[in-house]
Amino acid sequence: MTMKRLPIRTKIMILTFGIVLYAILIGGVVIIGKILDIQEEELGKRAMITSRTVAQLPEVKAHIQENEGWKTIEPVVEKIRVINEADYIVVMNMDGVRYSHPVKEMLGTKSEGKDESAAFADHTFISKAKGEMGTAVRAFVPIKNENLEQIGVVAVGHVIPGFNEVFHDLTDEMTLILLLVLSFGIIGSWLLARHLKQQMFYLEPHEIVRMLEERTATFHSMHEGVIAIDNQEHISIFNEKAKRIFNVSGDVIGKPIREVIPDTRLPEIIELSRPVYNQEIRVSGKVIMSNRVPIKVNDQIVGAVAIFQDRTEVAKMAEELTGVKAFVEALRVQNHEHMNKLHTIAGLLQLGKIKKAMQYVFQVSEETGTLTRFLNQRIKNESLAGLLLSKVGRGKELGIKVVIDSESRLEDFPVHLDQHDFVMILGNLIENAFDSLEGFPDARIDVSIEQDSEVCAMLVEDNGSGMTEDIKKHIFERGYTTKGENGSGIGLYLIHQIVEKGKGEIEVTSHENQGTSFVITFPMEDRGEDV
Repeated sequence: MTMKRLPIRTKIMILTFGIVLYAILIGGVVIIGKILDIQEEELGKRAMITSRTVAQLPEVKAHIQENEGWKTIEPVVEKIRVINEADYIVVMNMDGVRYSHPVKEMLGTKSEGKDESAAFADHTFISKAKGEMGTAVRAFVPIKNENLEQIGVVAVGHVIPGFNEVFHDLTDEMTLILLLVLSFGIIGSWLLARHLKQQMFYLEPHEIVRMLEERTATFHSMHEGVIAIDNQEHISIFNEKAKRIFNVSGDVIGKPIREVIPDTRLPEIIELSRPVYNQEIRVSGKVIMSNRVPIKVNDQIVGAVAIFQDRTEVAKMAEELTGVKAFVEALRVQNHEHMNKLHTIAGLLQLGKIKKAMQYVFQVSEETGTLTRFLNQRIKNESLAGLLLSKVGRGKELGIKVVIDSESRLEDFPVHLDQHDFVMILGNLIENAFDSLEGFPDARIDVSIEQDSEVCAMLVEDNGSGMTEDIKKHIFERGYTTKGENGSGIGLYLIHQIVEKGKGEIEVTSHENQGTSFVITFPMEDRGEDV
């Protein structure tokens, strides 16, 4: 089996084991080198002590200047050499003649050493030299008589042990250390390999590479935009669809999300520690439907991911369809109302009440014309005007009076909002008011839209069944309804989403059997984006 095909745990153990062996080898070389340095220093000190001892011997001082004085000096010095375990002790007179030497044949001969001259000049020193016995540390001490005149030199040498000798002397200790280190190294490498394997979800490197390639390909092939950030708000995923949606080019991986797109509202998911689903937001001037979810590993938030769908075109279509629906409803109601009025006129004519019939025609024409002119003049959006006209007619069908405040006015929509949002708000609130007024006498709904350069406010108020305090707490929750099987629980939830999107405020006042009032206000200008 080749190295490439070995499991990751085995590779890690082999690598760790190799590192341990290499560390032991380097450590051993350094330790033995240090031991050699220490031994060299120690041998130098011992050699100096021995040299000073020999230089003070009376036998040496008395016979160093005699012919064949080595016969007396050599036995004494040899005993000292053996006791102090010196490799050699050489005693020389001022002419360099040897009076002591471990080789008997060298006695009486002249020394030719190159580093001895300083010793004959009354210097005490330690040197290191290589000879036949090996590299040795030598201590030189001058010999002086009673008048402190130099009469000779003592040289004591200790051969420095080699690397192999030191290693051989430390074989037992090195073997024990090697066994201990290898044991702990093997156990440690096994534990490290197991931990790394767990961290990688027991996947092999080639499997991780394949998953990464598949994940990248999947993200880039998705029709939705995908953006992910880490807990430092740096981008970790930004697929091609997201780049097209937000008009981003180049490599943005690793960059702060706030620098690339400041208004994704993705960082807030890390702070909230909870997901947000199906929320419509505006990012870079586009209507975006987003799902944002925190990324958790072992219950710790490590980032957040968002899936975006560009709903700009869909929203435009929805606005058009909503406006069409409003006009269709208005036409249906008007058709029904006109049929009733025609029946009334026909009846009056059949009864011969021609004058009454004419008065009725003028009255109806005046009422319809007045409302239509009012809406055309004060409400500058056809979809919204059509919605209000249809709701007035619908109210007449239900016996409910829908009154539009004569001071109502709408010139422009607040920032972040459009006709679709206003149709959604007013349509749902008025329909809810219709439901709450069922069976109530003198049923009435008041609608008001007021606007200036700073604020746009809407009011929808009825005198119907009202709500309890408990119901008021839940009305904006998705799926909550008091209408039973006929309710979807989505209308007020969507209104609340629109209010948040427009940075607005909503105030609800309600009392049982007295009615309900919704007041919604929006700033006309941007107060800054939430992130």
